[in-house]
Amino acid sequence: MPDRTTHSIAHFTAAFALGGLEGPLPAGDYDIDHDEELIEGMSRIAWRRVATFIHLPARAVKNPTTSQLVAIDHLELETALKRDRENAA
Repeated sequence: MPDRTTHSIAHFTAAFALGGLEGPLPAGDYDIDHDEELIEGMSRIAWRRVATFIHLPARAVKNPTTSQLVAIDHLELETALKRDRENAA
């Protein structure tokens, strides 16, 4: 089954927390990957998200000694981004 990965950037103006991660993460821009698979049998092309990953540390960190790709819940990420936007307003 064909699959694809789409990329986006999540911008946080304040520290935030996501389940499965140790403690809060600092404000900044984070690369996000969404793995999707093709839904076959549809009359048009459709994709289903099967996983979401965040790249740690944030993009602004210069020359990180280590980096990691961590699986996260997409809905939890969307909730954290919405909360961040509301608190910034």
